[in-house]
Amino acid sequence: MPARLLWIVAGAALVASTATAVRRRAFTPAQAPGAPELAAGKILVARRNLLDPNFAQTVILLVQYDEDGTVGLIINRQTKVPLSRLSKEIESAKGKSDPLYAGGPVETSGLLALFRSRTKPEDARHVAGDVYVISTKAALEKTIAAGAAPSTFRLYLGYAGWDAEQLEWEIGMDSWNVLPANAGMVFDAHPETLWSRLVEQEGMQIARLSEAIEIRSVIPARVELVPGL
Repeated sequence: MPARLLWIVAGAALVASTATAVRRRAFTPAQAPGAPELAAGKILVARRNLLDPNFAQTVILLVQYDEDGTVGLIINRQTKVPLSRLSKEIESAKGKSDPLYAGGPVETSGLLALFRSRTKPEDARHVAGDVYVISTKAALEKTIAAGAAPSTFRLYLGYAGWDAEQLEWEIGMDSWNVLPANAGMVFDAHPETLWSRLVEQEGMQIARLSEAIEIRSVIPARVELVPGL
């Protein structure tokens, strides 16, 4: 565990610009025609050919995608470190056994949380549906003290960040599948198998599509009776 935690403040920009994080941009991210739409609330599923140890077999929720940066949280890397290890920084974490998650390789001493709520929590930023990202100490203290369950609240150390057009390039290289997010996926009860299940599901869809194309290719567009039979 890092000796000192940083608070990643949400606002006009979720993260500050650093050499290893996300570079500020003065324009809206461009996307190539026909490319999967990217936005906060989208899910990235690493393809089998993505071998970078930072991202191999990961499932990432994009929590920011705008002119200020592209930021995501790896949602399937649950650690064995309990929330209570942060009790010196977050008083309400004392005695909590819920596991922390490794959110990504950038600012690994920084904290971000995902919270599911019917109403917008104070000092939270909307991501998708009823999912919000929390990044202030006060909001984290309040949420943990209220007894939020792992099915609605998860805390992440670090995050994933991309430079301008870097993520678009990676998608063009078939490194990621892009899916719409849903709360059930974000707060999946078995995150350790989430990637394999999503990859298997994607493979089955491709197989069904290929089978349908093959069937259409052998069935003529028009069928007529053969005279004399």
